Amino acid sequence: MTSNRFSTRNLVLVAIGIALNLALGQAASFLNLPIFLDSVGTVLAAVLAGPVIGGLTGLLTNLLWGLLQGPTAAFFAPVAMMAGIAAGLLARAGLFRTWWQAAISGAVIAVALAVVAVPIRIYLFGGVTGSGADFAVAYLLKVGESLFGSVLITVIGTNLVDKIVTALLVWGILRGLPTRAVGDWPFLAHSRA
Repeated sequence: MTSNRFSTRNLVLVAIGIALNLALGQAASFLNLPIFLDSVGTVLAAVLAGPVIGGLTGLLTNLLWGLLQGPTAAFFAPVAMMAGIAAGLLARAGLFRTWWQAAISGAVIAVALAVVAVPIRIYLFGGVTGSGADFAVAYLLKVGESLFGSVLITVIGTNLVDKIVTALLVWGILRGLPTRAVGDWPFLAHSRA
């Protein structure tokens, strides 16, 4: 499997995942949705091809977003990479077989990415990144929570619903595809009931 990890098919999947991330992320932002939807392509790539391809999809998405919209997104590229790695490992464990397992996977992904996001947000940005989540950080600081606690609660809170919805969307996409279209993806075998 190692020799095929960066096959043409997997690299095309990375490109499709990046395009999906950018399109859905922009649509969610344009529609002022309370969720991001900017990691659907990352999770999809991870479930189909594993944690390395999922991590690469997330990493490259944020680096590209950093070029297009400003450097803040690029600083969070390791966070997007962690989401892909976590999704790939969860898919390998078979946690995308049912809708409720996919929802649990989304929650686990949110916690896993918080491990990377919280230090970046605190040490590079002082807890403030210019996003709507800054209000929650400011509020929690005002009521006496520490900076670490404020950022941790905010990061997990803002990502929990988003990653659960993302995982459920990926589960639905995969269930809607014919078996012949997805039958030979190595990690999907662990995720189909």
